[in-house]
Order: sequence, then structure tokens, then C-alpha cells
Amino acid sequence: MSSNVGLSTPRGSGTSGYVQRNSAFLKPRNAGYGAPYPPVATEDKGSLGGFRQRKPDQQILDHDRKRAIEVQVLEERERLEEENEELEKEDKKKVLTEEEIDERCDALRAKLLKELEEGEKSGSAGDYRGRRQQQQQRGGQYEKDKRQLKSYQVHELAEAKIQESERLRKALGIKDDWEKKDVVPSGKEKEMVGRREEEDGGRDRERDERRDRRRRYS
Repeated sequence: MSSNVGLSTPRGSGTSGYVQRNSAFLKPRNAGYGAPYPPVATEDKGSLGGFRQRKPDQQILDHDRKRAIEVQVLEERERLEEENEELEKEDKKKVLTEEEIDERCDALRAKLLKELEEGEKSGSAGDYRGRRQQQQQRGGQYEKDKRQLKSYQVHELAEAKIQESERLRKALGIKDDWEKKDVVPSGKEKEMVGRREEEDGGRDRERDERRDRRRRYS
């Protein structure tokens, strides 16, 4: 027992007498729990922030793509070394030296890095179709389909989501700087809204008059 908390004696309780945790304590929920979009800290603290697309970390994406290039270079090196072993057994053709294997691997690495830089430059302008064609030409070795990504690849998923949103935006003909406030209702829409407001107001007045009559005659 410590500070009047715990058991005066552990005898018969089946415990050591120390309070491990309070099972009756209810952890308070976070603000905005259960809401479709929790509050987001914005400049206007009185209003709720809108939907924000998660942005991928470009450094992590570049690292993953360069790592994929190194994997291809390593596979090419292993293939050349296996061919060397077979040629040594047959003794028919000249065997590649370590310097020649290094040169071929360096050339492959430089080629893949150049293709990666060209793909990034063409994709920086937002041309999704051009990036898609280059991806098909490269065999899809840098960019994967969203369905092929795993749940832990959060940055790849975020990038795929941005590309999907960009493709949908272009298909619908929506501008880059479009906002909801830019939509101005036309004259017919204003007239319809005014008629609805007048009809609603007339119904409210009739309802109030009927209510007053009932009170008078009751």
C-alpha cells in the first residue's frame, strides 16, 4: 500500500498488493473522433480544414528507384559471372575479366540512371500519359500499378493516388487552380433558388397562421 492506493495486505488477494493498472479508467477520445474528417490545424482556427492529399517523400521514392537500379546491375553481374564459369568449363571462348564485367555494369547503371532522369523530367510537367508510355517502354521497372503495391509502401501509394487524381482531373477538364468558390451560379439557378426560398417562406407563414387560429379557438 502506497499513498492510500492498493491493498493493506496482499494476503488472500492473489496479487502482490501493488496496483498495476486501473481497469476502470476510460481513456478520453481524441477531438473529432468518429467524424469523417477530423479537424485540421489551419490559419483560420475557427473553421475545419479541407481534404489534404498526402504528399509522398520524393527522397524516399528516389532512393527506392535507385535501389531497384542497383538490383538490376547486381543481377547482370551475377549473370555475367555465371556465363564466365560455364565458359571456363567448356574452354571454348574467351572469358571476361573483372574489369570488363565492371565496365558493363557501370554502363548499365549509367543507362538506367539516364532513363530515370528523363522520366522524372518528363513527369515534372504533369504529363501522365508520357510517363505511362515511358514506363511501358522500360517494362515498368520504376513505377508500379497501385494494385501491385503493398500496404506498407505508403509513399508509393501516395504517389499513385496523386497520379490517379491527376488523370481524373484531366479527363474531366478541371483546371489546376480550381476551387469550389470559383463556381458562380447562373441566372436560372439564382431564379430557382429565389423561388424555392419564397415558397418555403410562404409555407412557414401559412403554418404559423393555422397555428395561431387553433390557439384562438381552443
